[in-house]
Amino acid sequence: MRAGTGLVRHALADAARDLAASSPTARLDAELLMAHALGIDRESLLLRHLDTPAPPGFAPLVARRLTHEPIAYITGRRAFWTVELRVGPGVLVPRPDSETLIEAARDHFGQAGPARVLDLGTGPGTLLLAALAEWPGATGLGIDASAEALAYARANAADLGLAARAAFARGDWAAGIAERFDLILANPPYVGTDEPLPDEVRRHEPAAALFAGADGLAAYRALFPQLPPLLAPGGVAIVEFGATQAEAVRQIATAAGFKVTPRQDLGQRPRALICET
Repeated sequence: MRAGTGLVRHALADAARDLAASSPTARLDAELLMAHALGIDRESLLLRHLDTPAPPGFAPLVARRLTHEPIAYITGRRAFWTVELRVGPGVLVPRPDSETLIEAARDHFGQAGPARVLDLGTGPGTLLLAALAEWPGATGLGIDASAEALAYARANAADLGLAARAAFARGDWAAGIAERFDLILANPPYVGTDEPLPDEVRRHEPAAALFAGADGLAAYRALFPQLPPLLAPGGVAIVEFGATQAEAVRQIATAAGFKVTPRQDLGQRPRALICET
């Protein structure tokens, strides 16, 4: 591997060639890793640092990416909606598709926003903290079964100045929760056990946050019956699903008593259900 020598522009070109066989975003990966190695953002890298010497820490980062380790784990950060989150091994990397849930909530509540938000399967606090950043008057609760994920969530809340408005607890979906919420958000695991996944996902991200039985629907069967008593009057639950699961998840939600409206992501794929009682 040639990625650690010469000027930044040459090291980037070498790294992109090295990564091309294993990543469809090889050049972007190289730029993000170089920016991280230099301690700057990608825009500064491209505008001001292409002709500076490549830092010695760059090549080890590229070597990690060649093993299919997610970029977000290597840099320790991932941008989502208007916030940036700490992430690492043991938590699901936030995806842009999940921003669909925040967009749908914004369209439903407008600028006033919800007063109370519940995020089930919060991971590193992704949906809850994005919602609280969107609506400064809101408070919320994030639930996850993973103590490791909750440690990231609490750290992220502190980083973002949201610790006073965000509480986190370990739990099994909504079991034992008695209060009502204006907005419930959930991105449960929805991958079937034998479904193919990219190596960087299957080999690195936590299986409990990905897989949900043979058909990928086990989490929805557990989750939807718990939700109706938790919704405040006028409240909504917005739940993410896989791009091929719209009809199956709709049937589970309607069987639990919900009226549902589908929501597409930016790629015009079915991505979420807006659920009302």
